[in-house]
Amino acid sequence: MKMLKLLLAVALFGVAVNVVVASDGRGWGDNVNWRPYSEALAEAKAQNKGTMLIIWKSWCGACKNLKPLVAASSEFVELSSNFVMSNVGDDEEPSDSQFAPDGGYIPRILFLDPQGKVDTSIYNKRGSEKYKYYYSDASQILDAMREAAQKFSGAEAEL
Repeated sequence: MKMLKLLLAVALFGVAVNVVVASDGRGWGDNVNWRPYSEALAEAKAQNKGTMLIIWKSWCGACKNLKPLVAASSEFVELSSNFVMSNVGDDEEPSDSQFAPDGGYIPRILFLDPQGKVDTSIYNKRGSEKYKYYYSDASQILDAMREAAQKFSGAEAEL
């Protein structure tokens, strides 16, 4: 009986640690169900959902400025339910060229279809033509999230 209790305690601890790791927004908002990139694509395919991928670096000033704006947005949290959410920092950035459709600047926010292909038609329409996937404020991101949610689901974004 003691062994069973010990195994149960270890299992519950493992689940609790996994939940904390899975939701760690690393400054982008802890009320979002963040997934490691290594799991995000399989999850998106299984759920037939798009993926929102934020590519950032810990030393990046623009990333540091954008993080609190995103984290403070309740609408961002609500819209995130339409996607499998992932953020990759520093050495986690995928190396495939599709993840730098117009350059390797940061931060970049990309929307991937349920099969994991970057949808280059979804970008910051109020931003620079040269840096289409760069967003400087939360409202620009929300616009792109609404567009992507509608495109991937065929319905209005859930709010």
